Amino acid sequence: MGTIIHFTNLYKEAFANCKPKAVVVALKIYSVFCALMLLMALYALSYRAVNGWDF
Repeated sequence: MGTIIHFTNLYKEAFANCKPKAVVVALKIYSVFCALMLLMALYALSYRAVNGWDF
């Protein structure tokens, strides 16, 4: 649980005093997009590993 809180604090501090607001919103959307892509890649890797690397 401490790791999640640590990452939350890092995320909030990264955007604390950023200007302009539009850039901050774009960066937040991009960070969520990157996290989703990473999760999708990890899912695909684990799916291939469980099924014997069958393509």
